Amino acid sequence: MKFLNKIKEELKTRKRRLLEKKLRKQTKHYILDSYLEKAGITVHSHVLSRLLFKLCLFINLIITVYLIYYFAAKQGATFSYIILILVVMWILAFFLFLALIWLIFYLFLDLRIFKRKLSIEEVLPDFLFLTATNIRSGMTIDKALWFAVRPRFGVLAKEIETVAKEVISGVELTKSLERFANKYESDILRRSINLLIEGINSGGEIGELLTKIASNIQESRLLRKEMSANVTTYVIFISFAAVVAAPLLLALSSQLIDIIGNIVSKIDMPTSGSMMFTITDISVTPGDFRIFAYTSLLITSFFSSKLSQRSKKGQ
Repeated sequence: MKFLNKIKEELKTRKRRLLEKKLRKQTKHYILDSYLEKAGITVHSHVLSRLLFKLCLFINLIITVYLIYYFAAKQGATFSYIILILVVMWILAFFLFLALIWLIFYLFLDLRIFKRKLSIEEVLPDFLFLTATNIRSGMTIDKALWFAVRPRFGVLAKEIETVAKEVISGVELTKSLERFANKYESDILRRSINLLIEGINSGGEIGELLTKIASNIQESRLLRKEMSANVTTYVIFISFAAVVAAPLLLALSSQLIDIIGNIVSKIDMPTSGSMMFTITDISVTPGDFRIFAYTSLLITSFFSSKLSQRSKKGQ
């Protein structure tokens, strides 16, 4: 009975830990920790939140002191007016500053994660070639990955060191590699790791597989550069037409309508007599043409940006 009670208590403890882990994944601190891990920043989310909150307090305090000095010393504002300014600053402006600081910080994290992803994709073929060479020399896969690490690999070297530490601590190599592949939103890295995991599970020739993966990455990179060079010409043409040519032509047309309107208004045509033709007022007014020009520029800019974006995605 005691043994069964211990088993039940252990099962309850595990269920409670799993529930706490699921709840923690839904919190903002867990999301921020994952962002910081992807960006390579070792600061804990709680510490970072406090630092940004204190920074916002400091900025708001400086602005408050300046506003008190400005309205009290220079403008001669009343005490009630200054209190109103303080209330607005510490209720409305404070939260706006805090949201702005967090927005800038998340943009910084996204940019840093993107740069780390590009650096990994840049050195991935060389790393795979070295790993394949180590495997052919008789090393196991985990040792081949470890001994292929070079300082010039940068972010990839640190990630492989993390994978090696997890394997030494008892984590399966395939799970550790899968975690590393899912960490960055890189199709090249995820596809390469998935092929490596399938090769490990099937027991195939890993060295030959890694060599083919690295060769395919290099070939696809060359094709992307060629496509980028071809697509850039079309993007420049579309951008020039939307940004320079269309506004210039519409501006000239607007000036032409004004000039023709002034000329027609000064011509005194006889109301009677046999005339082959008559000159009447222009039906398109400058105001109507401006509405047409603004609408045309808006539509042209929208579709030009969509075409440029689609062209870059198709590289």
